[in-house]
Amino acid sequence: MSKTLNRLSAALLGAAMFGGPALAQTLPGGAPKPATPTTQRANQAAAQAMAMNDRQDFEDATRGKLAELPEPIVRAADGREVWNTQRYDFIKGDAPATVHPSLWREQKLNTAQGLFKVADGIYQIRGYDIANMTLVEGASGWIVIDTLLTEDMARAGLKLAMDTLKSRKPVVAVIITHSHADHFGGIRGVVDEADVRSGKVPLIVPEGFMDHAVAENVLAGNAMTRRAQYMYGVSLPADAQGSVGTGLGLALSNGAPGLIPPSRVIGKTGEELTIDGVRIQFQMAQGSEAPAEFMFYFPDKKALCLSEVATKLMHNVYTIRGAKVRDALAWSKYINETLDLYPEAEVAFASHHWPTWGKEHIRGFLANQRDTYRFLHDRAMNLANQGQAMTELSNAAFFPKGLAADASSHGYYGTLSHNLRAVYNFYLGFYDANPATLDPLPRAESAKRYVAAMGGEAAVLALGRKAFADGDYRWTAELVNQAVFANPGSAEARALQADALEQLGYQAESATWRNAYLMGARELRGGVQKSSVSSSGPDTVRGMSNELLFDFIALRLNHEKTDGLKATISMVFTDTNEVWALELSNSVLNSTKGRVLKNPDVTLTLTRQAFLAMLLQGKKVPELVQAGMLKVEGNPQAFGAVVANIVNFDPAFNLVTP
Repeated sequence: MSKTLNRLSAALLGAAMFGGPALAQTLPGGAPKPATPTTQRANQAAAQAMAMNDRQDFEDATRGKLAELPEPIVRAADGREVWNTQRYDFIKGDAPATVHPSLWREQKLNTAQGLFKVADGIYQIRGYDIANMTLVEGASGWIVIDTLLTEDMARAGLKLAMDTLKSRKPVVAVIITHSHADHFGGIRGVVDEADVRSGKVPLIVPEGFMDHAVAENVLAGNAMTRRAQYMYGVSLPADAQGSVGTGLGLALSNGAPGLIPPSRVIGKTGEELTIDGVRIQFQMAQGSEAPAEFMFYFPDKKALCLSEVATKLMHNVYTIRGAKVRDALAWSKYINETLDLYPEAEVAFASHHWPTWGKEHIRGFLANQRDTYRFLHDRAMNLANQGQAMTELSNAAFFPKGLAADASSHGYYGTLSHNLRAVYNFYLGFYDANPATLDPLPRAESAKRYVAAMGGEAAVLALGRKAFADGDYRWTAELVNQAVFANPGSAEARALQADALEQLGYQAESATWRNAYLMGARELRGGVQKSSVSSSGPDTVRGMSNELLFDFIALRLNHEKTDGLKATISMVFTDTNEVWALELSNSVLNSTKGRVLKNPDVTLTLTRQAFLAMLLQGKKVPELVQAGMLKVEGNPQAFGAVVANIVNFDPAFNLVTP
């Protein structure tokens, strides 16, 4: 019995592994190549066409700077490098031929780092993570808005602020703007969980925060994590032929995010709190950039926090790491509402980038942000209703002149191409209504047939080389992709495909597209990095409800091997007074809270603490039984139908090869 249950403990340990990016490491393989003459000409033309040549952004990005971290490297207690302040020092001067000049401009702005004064009593820590941390001074202490991604970086940022401001005031409240980890992951670096639980330090979040903060990267966590490696370019060196950042900021700090359950939830626009003498008015923005999100206003300071609803770029309606598609129409309407709610704002700051000062500047910025998301929505559905399919939308080039002239509407993170497709998918799904695409062949099988139809691999590569020589890199990539998927062992095909993707990366205005292209080229040349992904951390697992834990276990079943198997398992949690019925049938594991099975195959009576001890600490079942934390009744082999067939996902599956 203990052997079977020990296997359950070992299998469930995988539940903690999701959501975090792999650590950047050097891959073997061919070195990057220079920009071709075609790419040089394309980027030179882009530079000449750039209309964003005013200096206001550069003045705003550096305005109010007070200090920088005294040491260039931030390290964790174990010596691990958390952040290198000098990593992106090469981003200065004119854009090199290998970087789109507009993206280079955006990233020059993002390299401003340190502690900045936003307004009297409001300060921001910027440039030390992908996101910002904001501090608002109250009567007796500090209100922290967002906490960066990792504990060590948050602690270092807070210390910089307190040392610079010569303040010994404590943190008296924390506000998390929305449910993405780069805004709450550093929570333990600014507050003690005991103080939150006791009510001493309120932790304030939008309604639905805890569910979405935990769930977003769980059910699709392994796939999202792998795709995020491409989106953020985690294995790329930071240089002019590699990573120049993310558009939304520089990079992610290194470490697992933390999570503390909140003590106060805001759910209604117009709700107002006074914290340590500071009045705050909230505006809900659920389902905009995040499923749980709010903005808020400090009426006595005339300062507006825009969260991540309005930033200095076109954001993602769909993020290429993979996530649920966002509602562009609702997004635009939230910003439209903000214009009416807070017309007196004299400074607007956000969870990324730099603030905007002045009523008219704020109004113009918000109006263009509103119009950007409204245009994405309306343009996509305008074209879809004229019969254009998703692939046509990806090539739709029209963008209003007023928005094109505003750098804050440019696609440094999202893009016009993939956001238009996102809106199409939001309403119409993946199918373009052409029956020829309804039941496609598997990619590798289709590729083999295409290559054969074109006269074989040599003929395809000859066409690919000509397309590359002509500077037609999109066609090269599309064409040679067939050869790679038909014969992934072909060094010649992989090399040519890598060369094409690399040039596309050099020409991309979007940092995330650049990263994806260059990661693809890197792996084609050097293979997939086989390092383990970092965990989302024990806080995330603790934050998972029993329902989510059981759902995650269920989707990891080997469906072929469990076909025809049946098992009924009763889980009784004594500390939470919950009874769960787990029923295996038809290759699925249903979990039902409150269902009492009449004659279960086996019953486990335990505490949630014991369950988490299995997941987080690797506690063995006999150990828990002996400690009185677990009781087993019935046939433990019923677990065998589940435990023996739990799949451990490969965190480094192929993307640019089959």
